[in-house]
Amino acid sequence: MRSDFWLKAACLVALVGCAGGRPPSPVLAPPILSTTIGPGDTLEIAVVGEKDLPHDFRVNPDGTIDFPYLDRVEIAGLEPQQVVDRIKGKLVDAKILKSPQVSLLVKQYASKKVSIIGQVSKPGSLSWNDGMKLFEAVAQSGGFTSIADSNHVILTRQTAPGKSVTVTVSVDAIAEGSQPDIALQAGDSIKVDARVF
Repeated sequence: MRSDFWLKAACLVALVGCAGGRPPSPVLAPPILSTTIGPGDTLEIAVVGEKDLPHDFRVNPDGTIDFPYLDRVEIAGLEPQQVVDRIKGKLVDAKILKSPQVSLLVKQYASKKVSIIGQVSKPGSLSWNDGMKLFEAVAQSGGFTSIADSNHVILTRQTAPGKSVTVTVSVDAIAEGSQPDIALQAGDSIKVDARVF
């Protein structure tokens, strides 16, 4: 009688283990925010009082933009506010405007990527944006395939030059609201394996 109890208990433990329970909510350092401008990024730049100037700019492969009156302005590697300061300075130095008011909005960080491979409809690279989260990245990749293990998604993040950390995340738990979504940083790599049947 007693041996039957332990036999049933052992079978139950084996079944639970095989069911592939959800991993605990991963502990990750906050993402490193990188907002420097790079080639391919799309910017909206406005100069107050200059309505006829174009507003949309794409950073050239050499890290410059073609700005009216200034020709090419090198901006790769600069923060948005540094780009504003550089344009204002060049407009003043060229004696085009005395005290220009310039605003800048980054519409897309095409130079910063998040990669997603494996069992999603459209694996590949995604343009990272400030505030991007794991659930959004999966959605942008067309969602999971029918055989995806959405309960064990692997996220690898570079934490320092030559160093990285890898965690396992349950996107199912995020979708249900039982675990918080994970903010991504540029360079994150997401891998979605197939379920083990």
